[in-house]
Amino acid sequence: MGVELTALHWSYVIFIVLIIGFMIKRRDTTIVCILGIFTIALIATGSLFGSVSGVFNSFVYAITELMSTILIISIIVAMSRVLTITGINDVMISPFVRFIKSPALAYWTIGILMMVISWFFWPSPAVALLGAVLLPVAIKSGLPALGAAMAMNLFGHGIALSGDFIIQAAPKLTADAAGLPIGEVIHASIPLVIIMGAVTTFTAFFFLKRDMKRGKFAQAESFVQIKQPNTTYEDLLSPGVKKAFAVFIPLAFILDVAAMSVLHLQGGDATALIGGTSVFILLILSLAAHRNHGLEKTTSYLIEGFQFGFKVFGPVIPIAAFFYLGDAGFTKILGSTLPHSSQGIVNDLGAALASAVPLSKEAAAVTLTSIGAITGLDGSGFSGISLAGSVAHLFSAAIGGGAATLTALGQISAIWVGGGTLIPWALIPAAAICNVDPFELARRNLVPVVIGLAVTTIAAMFLM
Repeated sequence: MGVELTALHWSYVIFIVLIIGFMIKRRDTTIVCILGIFTIALIATGSLFGSVSGVFNSFVYAITELMSTILIISIIVAMSRVLTITGINDVMISPFVRFIKSPALAYWTIGILMMVISWFFWPSPAVALLGAVLLPVAIKSGLPALGAAMAMNLFGHGIALSGDFIIQAAPKLTADAAGLPIGEVIHASIPLVIIMGAVTTFTAFFFLKRDMKRGKFAQAESFVQIKQPNTTYEDLLSPGVKKAFAVFIPLAFILDVAAMSVLHLQGGDATALIGGTSVFILLILSLAAHRNHGLEKTTSYLIEGFQFGFKVFGPVIPIAAFFYLGDAGFTKILGSTLPHSSQGIVNDLGAALASAVPLSKEAAAVTLTSIGAITGLDGSGFSGISLAGSVAHLFSAAIGGGAATLTALGQISAIWVGGGTLIPWALIPAAAICNVDPFELARRNLVPVVIGLAVTTIAAMFLM
């Protein structure tokens, strides 16, 4: 592969290790990330002025990249607030409460629904759809909010996104890079996606149940914000009006799902449709519940939503800013070019790893998993999967086969790590909707995902 690693690359690696170490120790990473951005900027530009400016510019870039997610979370929270205050939320969830009566049922129901919806529309809109309706049901059944976030996260951003069987954006990228038909990569990925998904979700549930028995979750804390206003404001609407809205609101989102299917809306377009629908629901409910004060209350709810959104994203922006330097953000943030022949700091590290390992079936599988994980560190999950496909092509030629399996393995590793189960800002949607700490969610996911990747890598060795 012939990639020369420079001081820029090694500095990036050192700060990644520091950031992960601070996360494991449950310490805040903001100062470490800012120092990392400054150091990399200083090495890249050789300018003290440019390095100081680079820290600010990296924050601007991170906020710009995350803005659509911040907006959808803020709007959903604002809408959820008015649903709760008016008592409509209780009416909406009452049918589900009859069926979801245990934490286990809540975990698996939320997870499976999340996976199915994410196959068709990707995880972000699925989180918005499910969170507002099923989170209160999950809490009432005894499942901690963190458990609900894990279910959404592992089934949606993990299983559904890593296979991407319906939309097929991920397998298209990896298949093109590996020079394979997309159908071949999808076929090879099916057993690996099943193994990875089953091992990870069952392991996560085992640890969740164990810690619930030990009393480690304060369930009331996550739900107090949602529940406390009901006793004061439950007379804003009559029971009949509440029931009418409880039918109208799910119907509006069902129509959204139908529109996504007919109009082939995915990803950001699907999220925008959910967000716009939520805004109109907020407007209608505010006017119906508060009448003459509806105009002012609408603004009040939106302010509460935006306060929540930026409060949740505040700790994440510095770490996102640092990791964006590893990929496309480098040139845009620093206004400096990468070293000659560089494909981005993260991709360079992955390529260097590929060129340094001995060639064998076992080494190839471990390397593809490692490359996928490394390239996933930028938090997108998709930026490095073309590299995984290219490396899989090289390795399969050297060992005489296994191209599709290696390609699928690299794809799964990259998306499980970077697509939203381990990188804190990538799993913000599930964390914010469930009102849990994204760093704590990442820590909860870490061991199950690592175990899943290890088992899936071993399985790939036998399938090659």
